[in-house]
Amino acid sequence: MNFFGNKFLFHDYETFGINPSFDRPAQFAGIYTDSEFNPIKEPKVFYCRLPNDYLPQPKAVLVHGITPQIVMSEGFNEAEFAKRIYNILTKKQICVVGYNNIQFDDEVTRNILYRNFYDPYSWSWQNGNSRWDILNVIRACYALRPDGINWPKNKDGFTSFKLKHLTKANGVTHKNIHSAISDVHATIEIAKLIKKTQPKLFEFFFKYRTKEKIISMIDIAGMKPLVHVSHIFGSSRSNISLILPLAWHPNNRNALIAIDLSANIYPILKLDILDIQKLLYTSNIGNIEKIPIKLIHINRCPILVSINALRPEDELRLKIDRANCLNNLMLIRNNPKLREKVSIIFNKKKQTIESDVDAQLYDGFFSMSDRAKMDIIRQTTPKLLSRLNLKFENIRLKELFFRYRARNYPNTLSHLEQQIWKKHCKNILSDKKIKQFLSELKLFKNLYKNDQNKIEKLKSLYFYFKSITL
Repeated sequence: MNFFGNKFLFHDYETFGINPSFDRPAQFAGIYTDSEFNPIKEPKVFYCRLPNDYLPQPKAVLVHGITPQIVMSEGFNEAEFAKRIYNILTKKQICVVGYNNIQFDDEVTRNILYRNFYDPYSWSWQNGNSRWDILNVIRACYALRPDGINWPKNKDGFTSFKLKHLTKANGVTHKNIHSAISDVHATIEIAKLIKKTQPKLFEFFFKYRTKEKIISMIDIAGMKPLVHVSHIFGSSRSNISLILPLAWHPNNRNALIAIDLSANIYPILKLDILDIQKLLYTSNIGNIEKIPIKLIHINRCPILVSINALRPEDELRLKIDRANCLNNLMLIRNNPKLREKVSIIFNKKKQTIESDVDAQLYDGFFSMSDRAKMDIIRQTTPKLLSRLNLKFENIRLKELFFRYRARNYPNTLSHLEQQIWKKHCKNILSDKKIKQFLSELKLFKNLYKNDQNKIEKLKSLYFYFKSITL
């Protein structure tokens, strides 16, 4: 395998919740490696302090064990935390890797950079950089070339892709599960395992991780089917299906509209556009069969491969009915207006509008003028921030700048601004939110009454809650 010249950054976050927009990071860990995944620098590990308009999720603290007191005493404010992460991620010619990072960690990164006036995206593509997700690769390995790896089962009898289960089943040392640095080491070892047992598969998916390479596989005009591995298909289907790339999304150049050929395609052929839209955008449709349309985001390292990679024994093991898939393909080819139909289905404006600026990362790019002002903010020493008189074009930036100062440098706020911030904190930490937080503490206290370690974590959370709500 020719990885010569490639360097990797394996990384992981521990966070105080699962929402990248509203929950806050607790810890970052990263290790640079060479092309053989041997560490080439000392690990980077550091904590992030919490702002006083946020309460951690108790469940998260019980999982990773990092209390607010730890991050407040040992961590950086988020402005400094973001600066360090940005400097780590923007080293030239590196591939940023994690385990489920495409779905989670990279979203955490983007939101941290957004809140602190860095470009949220360029780290993953500028200067020869890229990103990759070992979780997607291990799923593909199980579906397409499972030999050489022990595959653990979960309580439902399906293959488990949890890092802690895979490491245990394959004799990989994984101490301090849910410690960021421990999870980074474990991810490196799983990457080595795939590389060793299935080198051709590993090399192929590394090569085809970028948008340009993925686009080269897609033949919309020729209606060429592909194999797609994705969690969206579910454990019962081994996360795999044959799909047909049908059209590019009319409003998102990075999104491919595809049909799941293993599913019942009659709804998309027979139902009208409004009915399909209703079913697509309704979360709970009861017993009604799902519309077999899927968006594949080519900038998220999707697992796509030729149907020739699927051997007869794989189809039998995975219960894939190729004949049914090809029959569905023929039906679609005989409906030439379907491509126009699906394009209309997805040609609709975003329905939900986020009112909180913290959740508005994806509400458009900033202009060059605003980006220049963002650079000024980052380069200004804290004590001079209050003197900046910046006129932003984008409405988000005024509130982001105020929150940036209040969360990172509260001593730069005027008396009036302090009152505005106190009102904001009271709105965020509402009576309803506090009641829910205390209820969760009580629930977990009863659940873990015989676990002294967890009881101590819950006490720490309560003391922290009291300290910011007095």
